[in-house]
Amino acid sequence: MWIHEHQDWPAFTWDAEALASKLADIRHRQGRLLGRMEGLGFELKREASLRTLTNDVVKSSAIEGENLNPEEVRSSIARRLGIDIAGLIPASRDVEGIVEMMLDATQQFSKPLTKDRLFDWHAALFPTGRSGMHKITVGDWRTIASGPMQVVSGPIGKEKVHFEAPSAERLEKEMSSFLEWVASDDGTDPVIKAGIAHLWFVTIHPFEDGNGRIARGIGDMALARADGTPDRFYSLSSQIEAERKQYYDRLEAQQRATPDITGWLSWFLDCLGRAISNAEATLGNVLFKAQLWDIINQKPVNDRQRLIINRMLEDDFEGFMNTSKYAKLAKCSNDTALRDIQELKERNIFIQNPGGGRSTSYRLPDRET
Repeated sequence: MWIHEHQDWPAFTWDAEALASKLADIRHRQGRLLGRMEGLGFELKREASLRTLTNDVVKSSAIEGENLNPEEVRSSIARRLGIDIAGLIPASRDVEGIVEMMLDATQQFSKPLTKDRLFDWHAALFPTGRSGMHKITVGDWRTIASGPMQVVSGPIGKEKVHFEAPSAERLEKEMSSFLEWVASDDGTDPVIKAGIAHLWFVTIHPFEDGNGRIARGIGDMALARADGTPDRFYSLSSQIEAERKQYYDRLEAQQRATPDITGWLSWFLDCLGRAISNAEATLGNVLFKAQLWDIINQKPVNDRQRLIINRMLEDDFEGFMNTSKYAKLAKCSNDTALRDIQELKERNIFIQNPGGGRSTSYRLPDRET
């Protein structure tokens, strides 16, 4: 029996006492993080929020096995939010679609969640009307013709069914109940409500594809309501992607259980807590970047040097800098790259690593420097 076949579905219950200490800790840490962000200047807050939103979009897609270009995502978000950043690049339709959905969920968090709004999100995710090579129903619930909605793994003939969603005939009623609950104010803490909404929507699985990304968008909307701000400074999707196996294991276990969802909510709160902890590192990176540029701008660097320093400050930059890498990134000769590097080294902006000759490499100052 799946959870949605239980006689008490969808009357979820949970042990509030067992979750109380975790929820209190989450709410305290949310408040502390938002308080720290309020103490920053406008530009730093926007930089932190841009990083978080970029990670959220990239990682939410990665959970489904879709790898988006982070630079395209960052550029799309920056354009839509009117943030002036260097190196904006065009974004694909797939990127633009999920960015549009996620920004609508978080920036317009106070707007009612309606059937039409969900249809708009779904249409944005699948602008060509296809999922890969397959034509799907877009901007509407899945149909009887699409067959049973199952989550399956394993080779043909030896498939394992991890979950089967409610039949298409039930969707209108199921989604009406879900949307009515989302709109209600029943006194449930918004963080708990985010966890319930995520599980409930994934269980109904109302679309042919994109259900996971939309469920996480709904969760982010609920968390924005909990925070009372559209600015995002922690990414639950990034943490879920890092714990993807546990995420799917927890979902499957709950789908095979009763509407007592204490176990799911306990994991959800723990995962959210780890997401907030990791946000502290993101905040530290933003602060370090700002402090470093304050020092550098006392005697401005040239455009090539600025581009390279910004590239080294990005989260996805790997390894150290050397002359050939500098020349390639800055599109200049090796001689010019070496002159730029020596200037930065003399100013202690570049720190030479141990070793010499062809293995000579450089890093930015450590945060403690």
